[in-house]
Amino acid sequence: MVQNHKIILGSASPRRRELLKGLDLDFEVDSRSDFDEVCPPGTPAEDVPMLFARGKSEHFHRPLEKDEILITADTVVILDGHALGKPHSRDEAVSMLRALSGRKHEVRTAVCLRSLGKFRIFSVGSTVCFDELSEEEISYYIDKYKPFDKAGAYGIQEWIGYVGISGIEGSYFNVMGLPVQRLWKELRTF
Repeated sequence: MVQNHKIILGSASPRRRELLKGLDLDFEVDSRSDFDEVCPPGTPAEDVPMLFARGKSEHFHRPLEKDEILITADTVVILDGHALGKPHSRDEAVSMLRALSGRKHEVRTAVCLRSLGKFRIFSVGSTVCFDELSEEEISYYIDKYKPFDKAGAYGIQEWIGYVGISGIEGSYFNVMGLPVQRLWKELRTF
């Protein structure tokens, strides 16, 4: 399927590592990149993950060799046209979860595939519905699970997903951070 290629996952995310493992592919993890995740002013929220996935790939710390495929990705939570990245503090995480409480939002993940002679980028969106969350539930989740490395301050696969998410349209794995079904199709034709 993906023969004669060495796959490199350019991400430090343990969730992406777990999801890529689920495809039964051999790969190594190397997330070294000097890309600074800063958007130009006025960048539409839905473009942010594409910009960041591409930047992480293009700023990989070394040139790729002819048999290598680099996979980079970025995920954002989009609410009311604004991209919610990773919270930088407990207060920011509380604010994000309060904003998501009782509402629908979009989770958009972009994935970039790059080899020595090829480049492909795609984006997948999923809609997530949150029930109303109490202040106690928000505090419990943040204090116990410390979601500071997750876009939108939550992980669907954690406690908050069990008690707070009432529905999802689209790929569950995309919400976790890597749309593996689409990635599999793209790798097969890459």
